[in-house]
Amino acid sequence: MLDWIRLEDISQLDEVDRMSQETPQGVAIFKHSTRCSISSMALNRLEKADSQMPVYFLDLLAHRDISDEIANHYQVEHESPQLLIIKDKKVVSNHTHHMIHASLLH
Repeated sequence: MLDWIRLEDISQLDEVDRMSQETPQGVAIFKHSTRCSISSMALNRLEKADSQMPVYFLDLLAHRDISDEIANHYQVEHESPQLLIIKDKKVVSNHTHHMIHASLLH
């Protein structure tokens, strides 16, 4: 079972960047829409992961401003659902929709 870290403030992106440099496997951000069945399916898949990687959870409906800042900060197109793997302050892996699987968190 994943120990989600709630992403609820833009200032937490500094923490994500720092952790992405300190954690050998990097850090993940999962952008979730509570109104989307595909996003719910991806969430269920990820919750089965046994990962040491820190995983941030972003509720897109509550925090669209943070999602927009993620797109800008990491130079990625906004999608939902979306799983980003960040290493050394850069997105090294970007997965959306049916491509999101628990195996990505290893």
